[in-house]
Amino acid sequence: QGQLVESGGGLVQPGGSLRLSCAASGFTLDYYAIGWFRQAPGKEREGVSCIATNSSSSEGSTYYVDSVKGRFTISRDNAKNTVYLQMNSLKPDDTAVYYCQAKSWREVWGQGTQVTVSS
Repeated sequence: QGQLVESGGGLVQPGGSLRLSCAASGFTLDYYAIGWFRQAPGKEREGVSCIATNSSSSEGSTYYVDSVKGRFTISRDNAKNTVYLQMNSLKPDDTAVYYCQAKSWREVWGQGTQVTVSS
Protein backbone atom coordinates (compact mmCIF):
# COMPACT_ATOMS: atom_id res chain seq x y z
CA GLN A 1 0.00 0.00 0.00
CA GLY A 2 1.21 3.50 -0.78
CA GLN A 3 2.31 5.46 -3.78
CA LEU A 4 5.09 7.50 -5.33
CA VAL A 5 4.37 11.09 -6.29
CA GLU A 6 6.68 12.62 -8.89
CA SER A 7 7.36 16.25 -9.61
CA GLY A 8 9.93 18.51 -11.23
CA GLY A 9 9.38 17.80 -14.90
CA GLY A 10 8.80 20.48 -17.45
CA LEU A 11 10.20 22.28 -20.46
CA VAL A 12 13.87 23.20 -20.50
CA GLN A 13 16.29 24.41 -23.15
CA PRO A 14 19.20 22.24 -24.27
CA GLY A 15 22.02 22.56 -21.78
CA GLY A 16 19.62 23.36 -18.96
CA SER A 17 18.91 21.48 -15.76
CA LEU A 18 15.99 19.93 -13.94
CA ARG A 19 15.66 18.08 -10.68
CA LEU A 20 13.05 15.36 -10.53
CA SER A 21 11.60 14.37 -7.18
CA CYS A 22 9.78 11.21 -6.22
CA ALA A 23 8.19 11.26 -2.79
CA ALA A 24 6.78 8.16 -1.14
CA SER A 25 3.55 8.27 0.80
CA GLY A 26 2.05 5.45 2.80
CA PHE A 27 5.35 3.59 3.10
CA THR A 28 9.02 4.23 3.75
CA LEU A 29 11.76 4.05 1.15
CA ASP A 30 14.34 2.82 3.66
CA TYR A 31 14.11 -0.79 2.48
CA TYR A 32 13.74 -0.08 -1.23
CA ALA A 33 16.17 0.26 -4.06
CA ILE A 34 15.15 3.12 -6.32
CA GLY A 35 15.27 3.28 -10.09
CA TRP A 36 14.52 5.96 -12.64
CA PHE A 37 13.20 4.95 -16.05
CA ARG A 38 12.16 6.91 -19.09
CA GLN A 39 10.09 6.29 -22.17
CA ALA A 40 9.94 8.46 -25.26
CA PRO A 41 7.06 8.22 -27.75
CA GLY A 42 7.42 5.15 -29.93
CA LYS A 43 10.42 3.87 -28.01
CA GLU A 44 11.00 1.18 -25.42
CA ARG A 45 11.23 1.95 -21.74
CA GLU A 46 14.82 2.56 -20.74
CA GLY A 47 16.49 2.27 -17.36
CA VAL A 48 18.29 5.52 -16.58
CA SER A 49 19.67 5.26 -13.07
CA CYS A 50 19.31 3.36 -9.84
CA ILE A 51 20.52 3.54 -6.26
CA ALA A 52 20.76 0.74 -3.72
CA THR A 53 18.89 0.52 -0.44
CA ASN A 54 20.11 3.02 2.18
CA SER A 55 22.96 4.25 0.02
CA SER A 56 24.15 7.50 -1.50
CA SER A 57 25.91 8.41 -4.72
CA SER A 58 29.26 8.48 -2.91
CA GLU A 59 29.08 4.86 -1.75
CA GLY A 60 29.59 3.16 -5.10
CA SER A 61 26.08 1.79 -5.20
CA THR A 62 24.62 3.76 -8.08
CA TYR A 63 24.16 2.99 -11.74
CA TYR A 64 23.76 5.21 -14.78
CA VAL A 65 23.09 4.32 -18.36
CA ASP A 66 25.97 5.42 -20.59
CA SER A 67 23.99 8.17 -22.26
CA VAL A 68 23.51 10.10 -18.99
CA LYS A 69 26.79 9.43 -17.19
CA GLY A 70 28.39 12.62 -15.98
CA ARG A 71 25.16 14.56 -16.43
CA PHE A 72 22.61 12.90 -14.13
CA THR A 73 22.90 12.23 -10.41
CA ILE A 74 20.59 10.04 -8.37
CA SER A 75 20.24 10.58 -4.64
CA ARG A 76 17.89 9.89 -1.78
CA ASP A 77 16.86 11.69 1.38
CA ASN A 78 15.39 9.18 3.78
CA ALA A 79 14.38 11.90 6.23
CA LYS A 80 12.11 13.32 3.53
CA ASN A 81 11.24 9.88 2.15
CA THR A 82 12.17 11.19 -1.27
CA VAL A 83 14.45 10.24 -4.14
CA TYR A 84 15.88 12.75 -6.62
CA LEU A 85 17.29 12.74 -10.10
CA GLN A 86 19.40 15.81 -10.83
CA MET A 87 19.65 16.26 -14.58
CA ASN A 88 22.24 18.65 -15.99
CA SER A 89 23.36 19.46 -19.53
CA LEU A 90 20.07 18.22 -20.87
CA LYS A 91 19.80 17.20 -24.51
CA PRO A 92 16.80 16.86 -26.81
CA ASP A 93 17.30 13.08 -26.69
CA ASP A 94 16.52 13.23 -22.97
CA THR A 95 12.92 14.14 -23.79
CA ALA A 96 10.68 11.46 -22.33
CA VAL A 97 8.27 10.61 -19.57
CA TYR A 98 10.34 9.79 -16.50
CA TYR A 99 9.15 7.24 -13.97
CA CYS A 100 10.51 6.32 -10.57
CA GLN A 101 10.34 2.84 -9.15
CA ALA A 102 10.82 1.61 -5.61
CA LYS A 103 11.60 -2.08 -5.35
CA SER A 104 12.11 -4.54 -2.53
CA TRP A 105 9.81 -7.55 -2.10
CA ARG A 106 7.37 -5.62 -4.24
CA GLU A 107 7.66 -2.74 -6.66
CA VAL A 108 5.86 0.57 -6.67
CA TRP A 109 5.80 2.86 -9.69
CA GLY A 110 5.24 6.57 -9.87
CA GLN A 111 2.82 8.14 -12.31
CA GLY A 112 5.53 9.66 -14.46
CA THR A 113 6.54 13.23 -15.18
CA GLN A 114 7.14 14.75 -18.60
CA VAL A 115 10.56 16.16 -19.42
CA THR A 116 10.84 18.10 -22.66
CA VAL A 117 14.18 19.47 -23.84
CA SER A 118 13.71 21.89 -26.71
CA SER A 119 14.76 25.33 -27.86
